[in-house]
Amino acid sequence: MKTSKAIRTWGLVWGAAALVLVCVASASHAADAASVTLGNLQKAFNGESNANAKYLAFAKKADEEGYGQVASLFRAAAAAEAIHFKFHSQVIESLGAKAQADIKAPEVKSTKENLEAAIKGESYERDTMYPEFIAAAEKEKIQAAVDTFNHAKAAEAGHAKLYQEALDNLDKWKGGKKDFFVCPDCGNTVAALAFAKCPICGESKSKFVKVN
Repeated sequence: MKTSKAIRTWGLVWGAAALVLVCVASASHAADAASVTLGNLQKAFNGESNANAKYLAFAKKADEEGYGQVASLFRAAAAAEAIHFKFHSQVIESLGAKAQADIKAPEVKSTKENLEAAIKGESYERDTMYPEFIAAAEKEKIQAAVDTFNHAKAAEAGHAKLYQEALDNLDKWKGGKKDFFVCPDCGNTVAALAFAKCPICGESKSKFVKVN
């Protein structure tokens, strides 16, 4: 049975239209799926940007009070937060948006109080914020967001431990500077390179950046 030219042409047009509709629907679904995670990425970008500014201010205060080693820790953590917001920003851009942050003037108190505030902030990110963001990104199957959130979560856990150590031994953290090493891929912050590869992301220890 022969098919008329008109019918064949109509079939091609309909097929193309259907394909366009499917593509539009898929793109719309992807945009909807990314909406929650995109919002979480923006929140994380804003939070890490503010943490970077806050820790630099805390470092200045620690130096003023003679806690040079605590100042070094704050500077190292600030560098790590910059790595976090860098990668958050890249994922935001991959989803078709622009990273935005509202940097607030940090509230700076005594070094002891600043450490307590830092522990509280890092613990919240480790225990609440990032786990929630990771769960949403996994549900929406946005692997790049899952990865950047996981890296930040693990690094923040390390920051909380270092801050607690400094707070528990504040008198011993006076004077001079202390070397810390920051992973350029995940922000992992350590006082010694006792490994061949970063335990968080697998980056070579040779790539870690020294901060003091």
